[in-house]
Amino acid sequence: MRKDGLVIVYTGGGKGKTTAALGIALRAAGYHQKICMIQFIKGSWHYGELDSFKRLEPDFEIIAAGKGFVGIIDDNSPREEHKKVAQEAIKICKEKIQSGKYDIIILDEVNYAINLGLIDVEAVLDFIKSKPIELNLILTGNHAKREIIQVADLVTEMKEVKHPFQLGIKAKKGIDF
Repeated sequence: MRKDGLVIVYTGGGKGKTTAALGIALRAAGYHQKICMIQFIKGSWHYGELDSFKRLEPDFEIIAAGKGFVGIIDDNSPREEHKKVAQEAIKICKEKIQSGKYDIIILDEVNYAINLGLIDVEAVLDFIKSKPIELNLILTGNHAKREIIQVADLVTEMKEVKHPFQLGIKAKKGIDF
């Protein structure tokens, strides 16, 4: 069976998962491919990619579907609210995946959303099984489930070796957000 579209997973505790997906998006936009990124966790903070993608319109669309990182720093949202918006993100994913409009769809931080119990791994496996054959699907986020790794075509695990935060260096604009 010919399989044109790949399922790519970027996971692990090191930095660079979303950045790797954005690198593919940048490359694909150079070929006028259509890309959609649905962000499951990010949403309440401002990230550089939210501005830079506008330079790549109409080829690149980002949907910040989350309410921000769950249970850290300034998160005051009840867990049920995070779960509700994650379920809405699932609906958006289903619509975008089945639309036939995109060459690449990135489910940013989806693995983390599964790990936090905001969404069910079965919903994501259904996306993978039912995606159009030519669609490339990229899943990012730490804690990728074994079931997802098994059905993926490419899995890269980011491993932290050294991090500036260990030296007291805070996140940097343009590098981290």
